Amino acid sequence: MKFSEMPYARPDLDAVKQQFADLLARFKAAATYAEAHAVFLEEEKLNKHVDTLAQLASVRNTIDTRDKFYDEEMNFWNEATPQLQECQNAWSRAMLDSPFRADFTAEYGDLMFVNAEIADKAFSPDILDEMAQENKLTTEYGKLIASAQIPFEGGVYTLSQLSPFKNDPDDARRLAAWKAEGAWYKEHGAEFDGLYDQLVHLRDTMGKKLGYEGYTTLGYYRMGRLCYGPEEVKQFRENVRRDVVPVVARLRKEIGKKLGVDTLMLYDYDLIFPQGDPAPKGGKEAIFAAAKRMYHDMSRETGEFIDFMLATEAFDVDARKNKWGGGYCTSFMAYHQPFILANFNGTAGDVDVVTHEAGHAFADYTTANNRYVVELGVGGMETAETHSMSMEFFAWPYMAQFFGEDAGRYEFMHLMDALSFLPYGTIVDDFQRQVYENPDWTPAERKAAWRQLEAEFRPHITFDGIPYLEEGTRWQYQMHIYETPFYYIDYCLAQTAALQFLLASRKDYDDAFHRYVRFLSQGGEKVFTELLQEAGLRSPFQEGALQTVAQESEALLNELERALSQETK
Repeated sequence: MKFSEMPYARPDLDAVKQQFADLLARFKAAATYAEAHAVFLEEEKLNKHVDTLAQLASVRNTIDTRDKFYDEEMNFWNEATPQLQECQNAWSRAMLDSPFRADFTAEYGDLMFVNAEIADKAFSPDILDEMAQENKLTTEYGKLIASAQIPFEGGVYTLSQLSPFKNDPDDARRLAAWKAEGAWYKEHGAEFDGLYDQLVHLRDTMGKKLGYEGYTTLGYYRMGRLCYGPEEVKQFRENVRRDVVPVVARLRKEIGKKLGVDTLMLYDYDLIFPQGDPAPKGGKEAIFAAAKRMYHDMSRETGEFIDFMLATEAFDVDARKNKWGGGYCTSFMAYHQPFILANFNGTAGDVDVVTHEAGHAFADYTTANNRYVVELGVGGMETAETHSMSMEFFAWPYMAQFFGEDAGRYEFMHLMDALSFLPYGTIVDDFQRQVYENPDWTPAERKAAWRQLEAEFRPHITFDGIPYLEEGTRWQYQMHIYETPFYYIDYCLAQTAALQFLLASRKDYDDAFHRYVRFLSQGGEKVFTELLQEAGLRSPFQEGALQTVAQESEALLNELERALSQETK
């Protein structure tokens, strides 16, 4: 069904809750597995219907945050979602206690029940009020980001529209764009600090109400972490510090020399090439035409997928005033349809939308056409991000269709950015660890912690001379810190897997792609570490696991640079 034709009407919350209650009673009273399974499928259908309505309201609200109708609908869902989660949690407990658990396990695997156990640890009716307040605050944050109107060079830009100026080849223009953005954040600094302080204390309260030391344990349960916890992530952070940071620092200093700077400033960091970074050769229509050719050539399944996405209006990529400032892929489960929102701005990031976000969508499309159940989905978020980040790299053989003669420069930039991301993403994660261990920190203490982490993980760059950012406020630019705490490490874990897929694809593309599709198609049936092992990839939690990845990525960057040098002769 086309996105524009999907019907929306606010559900009767009391009626929906009663439907869940009736299903729960019937499930508990089932005398046979056949009866219990039939009710299970009814609950799945209701769950998908309700979730689809919630997603429709959310998506249409992010498309235009000024839309009064969907603004009111989000107010409704912010209050309703915790109550519905209470219904779902009661269902999960009934599944765990079911005398037919073995039968469900035989049909769907045991992971569904492991997920239910985790969900049970992440919820209590005692935190319903806090959950509703949390939803309200994250919505306020999203509106604040979407409201940005930044004067620059005679124009007025959203945050997304300003981005191309931040990696302009002209040093002065680049710095001016960063200063303009920083001025807007500084103007609203008290709001950013206030929203985050409220969120931190709310989450800390939720954790303590559930009997935890604070929010961290609850945060990991809410993320559905199954095969690792804070200790494994601590080891990962140490792997990044020891084996990735020195490599990135060395490579970035070399790029700085080519840019003609002795001290690498933050406003230099988004620029890789002195003449300017590669950009797509055409606009939206050209990008989607190239994407369609690419996915049809890649495989039959990906060809069918992109045709489906285009036919169902599954992309909204135009940057507009008061549109939500980020990008995402979601799904309308009742229709088994993914949807992608982004803000095209003429940079290489536009191409990443039809690779990265489309990687998410392909996983959702694939599992929806298999034996999809809500309780399994596409796997944990680290698994889902592996789907998307790996697709970025499997698209490399087709980059000439997007960038023409600049395809090689894009590949170098893409890999350099991917490797450089690991230290930054680790900063985001460790910052949140410290914040939730110290919920009563002042805004100044949080900013000092951020500055210290930057010095540890990105010692090769400086924020000096960039008003507001030099105070230690870069974290306020990161939506995930406000909206989905402890999510960001999933990107880092996924990036290590994606880099391994890239390196494997350079040796045998078909074999690597086959392993990737198998990894993707299992749809939450196995945990992340098991999927990695089956795909022949190393777990990022092993000590020294990133050493080979970093070294081989550096070698590939050197190879790509040599090829670029030959092209210019």
